Amino acid sequence: MKDYYNILEVERSATPDELKKAYRKMALKYHPDRNSGDKEAEEKFKEINEAYSCLSDAKKRAHYDRFGTMDGMGGMGGGAADFGFGAFTDIFDDFLGDIFGGGGGQRRQRVRRGADLRYDLEITLMDAAFGTEKNISIPRMDSCERCHGSGSASGRAPQPCNQCNGSGQVRFQQGFFTVSRTCGKCGGAGAVISDPCSECNGSGKVKKMRNLSIKVPGGVDTNTRLKMTSEGEAGERGAPPGDLYIFLIVAEHPFFKRHERDIYCEVPISYPTAVLGGELDVPTLKGVSKLKIPQSTQSGQQFKLRGEGIQRVGGSTRGDQIVRVYIDVPKKITPRQREILEEYAAIGGDDVQKTLKEKLKEMFTG
Repeated sequence: MKDYYNILEVERSATPDELKKAYRKMALKYHPDRNSGDKEAEEKFKEINEAYSCLSDAKKRAHYDRFGTMDGMGGMGGGAADFGFGAFTDIFDDFLGDIFGGGGGQRRQRVRRGADLRYDLEITLMDAAFGTEKNISIPRMDSCERCHGSGSASGRAPQPCNQCNGSGQVRFQQGFFTVSRTCGKCGGAGAVISDPCSECNGSGKVKKMRNLSIKVPGGVDTNTRLKMTSEGEAGERGAPPGDLYIFLIVAEHPFFKRHERDIYCEVPISYPTAVLGGELDVPTLKGVSKLKIPQSTQSGQQFKLRGEGIQRVGGSTRGDQIVRVYIDVPKKITPRQREILEEYAAIGGDDVQKTLKEKLKEMFTG
């Protein structure tokens, strides 16, 4: 479980304004544009957005404060969820407005890009090895068809807000300082709709289910991320939509185990085959392959089937399949089999204990 308060470096009693201030400071510090190629900063940036996305929402924050996790909240975990980047765009633009030319005159209305979405998709090992195509359905905020995303019933353009004079902020004096806050009437947009659409209540967006076909390339693994441009939520009143990120989860296979591009498996062999050698049918990702077992093969010995592993994403080269053999001891034997084994032991075939005693003698007596 993540401590969102610790991530934002605030107290649990922090007010919304204190949360916003802490978020602004840390988001600017770890923003990818300022830390090009820094994976650690990128992960920190994602954590900051995740934390603020939770704590800035009163309902989500109350749930988190009570249970210490976001499990059980609709839209979180598997399926589509707000990825956080849209929230950052709004606050980052607002912060830049405060620093560069935010004081005094009218500020240009911001164009708010739609929020990015995340979807966790589970696939099989075979899907990951050879690629597949999956159909998914995601809930998202889409452009309202009745008002064409304008938010206005008549299509009339938004009018400048008379409370903030179109700046999106209201300012007031507090001691020696001038403090600015987001305008409560227009929500910081700087403009209001006089005749809101009855379908979307003036937001320009409505919630819909979106059916998509996802092409998964061969060679992917758990945590591989696929990006679907412009398949996120709709932007504010005609602004560009966000993106959809597909995070893959490869399910465990009952027989094969994967490590990077190599495949591992265990197969049994009989004692006679281990001693005398032979040929073995081994399951592979593509079917069945023949494996030659040499004489005197030991239990636990490994063999390599070249090119029978996972291909590189976007490439043609494949990893290998590592086959570990073990001697299968039968639980029941026939009287004739017992007779043969006893004869084998009598003529010195069963010399395991003898060999062990000799090794121990060498170890302790030199």
